[in-house]
Amino acid sequence: MTSISLHRRTLLGAAASLAAGAVWPQPAPATVRIGYQKSSTLTVVLKAQGTLERRLAPLNAKVSWHEFTSGLPLLEALNLDNLDFSADVADTVPVFAQAAGAQLTFVAQEAPSPTAQAIVVRADSPLRSVAELKGKKVGFAKAAGAHYLLIAALEQAGLSFKDIEPAYLTPADGRAAFERGAIDAWVIWDPFLSAAQRQSNARVLADGTGIASYQRYYLASTKFAQARADVLEVIYAELAKAGQWVKANPDAAAALLAPVWGVDVPTVLQANGRRSYAVRAAVPAGLAEQQKIADAFFAEKLLPRRVNALDIPLFKPGSAT
Repeated sequence: MTSISLHRRTLLGAAASLAAGAVWPQPAPATVRIGYQKSSTLTVVLKAQGTLERRLAPLNAKVSWHEFTSGLPLLEALNLDNLDFSADVADTVPVFAQAAGAQLTFVAQEAPSPTAQAIVVRADSPLRSVAELKGKKVGFAKAAGAHYLLIAALEQAGLSFKDIEPAYLTPADGRAAFERGAIDAWVIWDPFLSAAQRQSNARVLADGTGIASYQRYYLASTKFAQARADVLEVIYAELAKAGQWVKANPDAAAALLAPVWGVDVPTVLQANGRRSYAVRAAVPAGLAEQQKIADAFFAEKLLPRRVNALDIPLFKPGSAT
């Protein structure tokens, strides 16, 4: 039998199978474990709308949701194989995860939002500049974007991290300490920043403008990225759509997010106005600040070893099709 006639017979057999209603193999059932924070706006939108559950069903995949107070414990859970995918974390967090030997893959990056985090003081505080933080107690979440903003702002003001008294606090604990005067300043990100400004009259000493661009990253365990690129394609596409929707429909987005965040609509509008929500692929050229962040933390002896910020796999959207 010639190769041509064999090919023809194969095609006819495939056609007959389709006509008989043959079922082609489906991906093995999977539950995608997604970790997120309250500040993971786009992921919170997708969760509230049930988008991923609908879009992943044809891939035989379900979703389970797991909330975290900040980015570092989220990526620790990812590294321990307790999660498969991490919603956006600040640019500093992957650096700490890399230093701990985590096997993670960058799935996407949000474009910079430098004003979405800031160093704030109470309205009646005598402090008027970052330089005046010398010897003061400053609260922030360890390894968060706020942590790097503080280091970079102190350096710009001629100070070092050793010149302040750090207080590592979750956003909720930081807010409580800030309001009762247990800390002199607080470094925090949106929506907590907007809530503190609107509800507690917090005054900004410095935001990230010209200091820290504050890019947020979506990550997956490398094992999951290699096994289910098809799932990551869907998640990436839906995150990008959600970002466009939030910016094009600020009032609807604020109405959806306000009860989830536990704040009023004007606070959500203010917070969302400072975030880019522009989801894009993570590429080597866009990781330059990651190395700067890694070097800054290592210089302050906050990392156990030097980190090569480019030594992490990058997911390429479209690679699974």
